[in-house]
Amino acid sequence: MSAATLEAIREDLVVQHATLVRYGLVVWTGGNVSARVPGEDLFLIKPSGVDYDVLSAADMILCDLDGTVVEGAHAPSSDTAAHAYVYRNMPQVGGVVHTHSTYATAWAARAEPIPCVLTAMADEFGGEVPVGPFAIIGDDAIGRGIVDTLTGHRSRAVLMRNHGPFTIGRDARDAVKAAVMVEDVARTVHISRQLGEPAALSQEAIDALFNRYQNVYGQAPQGSLNEGELA
Repeated sequence: MSAATLEAIREDLVVQHATLVRYGLVVWTGGNVSARVPGEDLFLIKPSGVDYDVLSAADMILCDLDGTVVEGAHAPSSDTAAHAYVYRNMPQVGGVVHTHSTYATAWAARAEPIPCVLTAMADEFGGEVPVGPFAIIGDDAIGRGIVDTLTGHRSRAVLMRNHGPFTIGRDARDAVKAAVMVEDVARTVHISRQLGEPAALSQEAIDALFNRYQNVYGQAPQGSLNEGELA
């Protein structure tokens, strides 16, 4: 593990936390982004209760995959155990994000999955955004709920019941993108339901859209994070 690699991840985490603020996904000091250290049983995560506008690269806390602090001057996020559990059990995941973004959290409060009624949802999540179980913050119960819900599912987002969204990605930026997108579709589907029942997409259409977006769209498509797994 080189010092340059760690510093680059720390700097990127500052950028990704600023992205949460820019898209209005967090308030005060709530929410967090973490990133796995490639090739190591380590990850970096936001410290607990530090304002976003003063957050620096040096503030990021280095933890092992049990959630134990390896290096850092502050206490780590209260969600550290959940992030650690995800990294231990989902080796394909390189970034984890948690927010209390308004619309996605409203769906979580209703314990209701967001139905796949938009092409953008089929593209990004490959189906509905599922609901995970209620769990108390502090140990790895939330992490267990995330892993249990997303294993075998195309979605990179889960709505933890009465809590809010958690998202996963290949790296921190990818997980932040999923957090931005889940809030966007949560808002749009909510508005649509005020007008009546949204029209469903066929499974055939969802599959075709997901395959195109994951494997064709953009400059360097990498395939889905959970390649071959179905919603």
